[in-house]
Amino acid sequence: MNPVFKGYLRLARPANLPTAAADILAGVAISGLFMGIAPNSAWDTYKMGEILLLVFSSVFLYAAGVVLNDVFDHKLDKVERPERPIPSGLIPVRSAAIFGGVLMNLGVLFSFLVSSLSGIVALTLGLSILLYDAFGKHHPFFGPLNMGVCRGLNLLLGISILGDFTNWGYFVFPVVYIAAITLISRGEVHGDNKSHIIFAGGLYSSVIVGIVVLLSASGLNLLEAIPFLLLFAFLIFRPLLKAYAENSPKNIKKAVMAGVISIIVLDATLAVGFSHWWVGLITLLLLPLSIFLSKLFAVT
Repeated sequence: MNPVFKGYLRLARPANLPTAAADILAGVAISGLFMGIAPNSAWDTYKMGEILLLVFSSVFLYAAGVVLNDVFDHKLDKVERPERPIPSGLIPVRSAAIFGGVLMNLGVLFSFLVSSLSGIVALTLGLSILLYDAFGKHHPFFGPLNMGVCRGLNLLLGISILGDFTNWGYFVFPVVYIAAITLISRGEVHGDNKSHIIFAGGLYSSVIVGIVVLLSASGLNLLEAIPFLLLFAFLIFRPLLKAYAENSPKNIKKAVMAGVISIIVLDATLAVGFSHWWVGLITLLLLPLSIFLSKLFAVT
């Protein structure tokens, strides 16, 4: 593979992109689009096209966010992560900025092709991403919250497909969950973040309990969602406990990687809760793709 082309791929964090697509599938399920639809029934091809547009919108916006994050951090990365494409000199800062800008605009455009409401959500998401990349990440409280809001807006982007935000409250789960991952990531370079890990573990637990309570109280598919939820808990807590026991940058990075990739399982759980087991299974199929890409490209 051409080194420069691979450098641009590395900037976009390919292993993370399936998690953005999973958010959309979960959001679409929460919107109620899959209610009453069987796998062998006739599909509305128009709606399928809209789902694909939102998936591509989400993927482009996510990719834009991580590319522009590296643009803003290129001076710091010269010291802490000199192997990355920009500080290593493989990709010029200006070229990376243009690449990120093009991805951002494509993401917003694709959502406006679905509806003005989806476009407004995507535009708000894009602005939130820029806010995080430029300022939010430097703030100990606002940074994790800002990052969580970005992921919550991504879920809302999927929910927007029917133009109804009745179930917008589920926005809170990705907000809390991503805030926890962001806290954990604070120790990736130097380690020594046990207090953040404890707090993050509490946030993880609140997400799991919250999903159980809300699915149960709403009379949704809790029993079908339980296996997905148990898998989610196993995938996030196992590396987190190891990172606490041996609080090294290596273990912390693994806990962050597991947290990011496991967003797919969280989304699959929500998808099952609001639709059918097979919708969750389709969402879960993004997990092996993300794991495979994580072997080739860095997650963080």
